[in-house]
Amino acid sequence: MTSTALSIEPTTTAPLILEERGARGVAALARQYLEEGVVHIQMGEAKAAVEALTRAVAQAPEYSDAHVFLGIAHALDHNVYPALDHLEEAARLDADSFAAHYTLAQLNFKLRIPQKGYEAAERARQTAVTLEQRKLLTNLLREEKVREKNGIARPTFNKGFGIRMLFVAGSGLAAAILTVIRHMH
Repeated sequence: MTSTALSIEPTTTAPLILEERGARGVAALARQYLEEGVVHIQMGEAKAAVEALTRAVAQAPEYSDAHVFLGIAHALDHNVYPALDHLEEAARLDADSFAAHYTLAQLNFKLRIPQKGYEAAERARQTAVTLEQRKLLTNLLREEKVREKNGIARPTFNKGFGIRMLFVAGSGLAAAILTVIRHMH
């Protein structure tokens, strides 16, 4: 995967996240680690940002903004699953956080998971309160439409396997294993 596939624009996301409502009641040390992590992100130091933001989350596990930035730092460091986990946790902790939903939509679109991207974008739309936020979301959706138009159709994987499909796949796997065993003897 190329580095551009995971890049999240920290400079466009940063002003959206430090929302005062999320910082109230958070330990001063957690806010300090958050600020340190943001500086590292802005300097392009993803690993150092992950370290600082991990300390922020450890100090205040319910601090949604720390989870958002930790998700961004992980994405910049090409750690997709922790990035998604922290962004989803941020959205869960603060359902009204535009930044959490917007950044989750952005990462899902970059990873070519459009269904989840559109779901997060819809939640971001519902929480957008400023004109700047609406513009950012509109641009993100416009970019995704262009990417879809020029890209390769990807499966959505939103249907589970049925019993019949599991039986067919299991039978094929068993046949392959038996063939390998026969050739070994």
